[in-house]
Amino acid sequence: MVFDWEYLFSLFSLSDFWLASWTVVQLSIASWLISIVFGFVLALGRQSKYGILNIPAKFYIWLFRSLPLLVLLMFVYNMPLVFPATGDFLSNPFLAGLLAMVLCESAYIAEIHRGGLLSIAKGQGEAAKALGIRFVGAQYLVIIPQAFRVALPALTNELVSIVKLTSLVSVVSLTEILLVGQRLYTQNFLVLETMAAVAIFYVMIVTVFDFLLRFLENALDVTKAKPKQQLSAELIEEISNAPQLKAEKAAEIDGPALEAHKLHKSYNDVEVLGAVDLSVQTGEVVSIIGPSGSGKTTLIRLLNGLEQLDNGEIKLNGNPFIKLLRQVSSKPRVIEHPEHRTEIGMVFQSFNLFPHLSVMDNLLLAPRYHKLAPKKALEMQAYQLLNKVGMLEHAWKYPHQLSGGQQQRIAIARALMMKPSIMLFDEPTSALDPEKVNEVLQVIEDLTKDGITMVIVTHEMNFAFNVSDRIVFMEKGRVVCDESPEALRRGDNPRVEAFLKDVSLSLTE
Repeated sequence: MVFDWEYLFSLFSLSDFWLASWTVVQLSIASWLISIVFGFVLALGRQSKYGILNIPAKFYIWLFRSLPLLVLLMFVYNMPLVFPATGDFLSNPFLAGLLAMVLCESAYIAEIHRGGLLSIAKGQGEAAKALGIRFVGAQYLVIIPQAFRVALPALTNELVSIVKLTSLVSVVSLTEILLVGQRLYTQNFLVLETMAAVAIFYVMIVTVFDFLLRFLENALDVTKAKPKQQLSAELIEEISNAPQLKAEKAAEIDGPALEAHKLHKSYNDVEVLGAVDLSVQTGEVVSIIGPSGSGKTTLIRLLNGLEQLDNGEIKLNGNPFIKLLRQVSSKPRVIEHPEHRTEIGMVFQSFNLFPHLSVMDNLLLAPRYHKLAPKKALEMQAYQLLNKVGMLEHAWKYPHQLSGGQQQRIAIARALMMKPSIMLFDEPTSALDPEKVNEVLQVIEDLTKDGITMVIVTHEMNFAFNVSDRIVFMEKGRVVCDESPEALRRGDNPRVEAFLKDVSLSLTE
């Protein structure tokens, strides 16, 4: 038997094969895109802490990963026999095949998405929440773009699998590539030549998809990105000559700018914070110090609602912010007024900049989300803040192109973009090299001169004593001492005196 090359090449001029290839392309892309969306919903449900979402998502993924696609195709196509109302839809082989493939592929793609979501640092969601961006906004602005980039290679591989799986749809009489080939070789018995053509058509489709998706993967890779644009000399001059931008001050109110009453927090029945009270007046700078494990970070995270309190109440500028509501007839629940969240700016020890966005886009993301001002006004505000923290020339770089000290200064500017009346700093220099610490401390010290209310968790004792109006010393989840720097320097509290000697602070300074 001689292989008929002439016949093989003649098949590439056959319109039936090209029309079938177009059907495969349409079916593959539609199945892939719909499965990506539905799979992401399943992945979110799979990760939810609520059983009403978690259990159905787990069941769906288990069931449809267990069913062979061929069985599912036959079941879906014959469903009108059981449910006649579905006949108008499922009598169409393309739609029946699409539904079966989406049901099957969504289960696999959900797990791909889950892997992408798990790879995103927890701090990304916390940074979005601290900027007042709600769950849905945080997903599509921060989490999904990063998770999709991580998952893209696996999603590309899944698209290749979908292209090959479309050959099974021939069992429901959809005219795709394999069915065209089968009809031909039953007429002329040239099986090898016909199936070689079928294979080449599949290879061509997969190759085109692979090329396009690799192009997309490279386009989304910010490590290969160059700064989007350079600032013009005219713009730099305009920013430099503009009036110096001051941090937002809280309006004068009767009472504290920030008030926390009997805050309590436990992890796994281990108390880390117990009945802590804290009151901060408008324009006051309060530093929180103490040994590691004393509850400092837990306290500041409770103040911003990043941790759920077990008891207590927090007020901002006299308004209720977070409170644990206890009711006799039901379980205690936390009541939060999210409209006040933007009144607090948060700077994290690990920066938590959004790596998929440039410096400017990091600053503009939350103000645009909240529609605080027109685009041009926000851009000028961002440039002025970058100039204030000494980062104007890096406006269009990406976080990975900056040093740790530079990233922290950007994080401070990002928080200030929301014009908060209170700023929280959670050990802002702990992740920095010693030589980068001073540049960040200088920016914070400059902010204290603007009169903004601040709460600073820090291990930099000399800095704390130089800039603070009050210093709160914590140990074992309790406030041991809350005094002015001058009072602490007098050494009236033996425990604080011993701690300060251990960290080499001169009390007579």
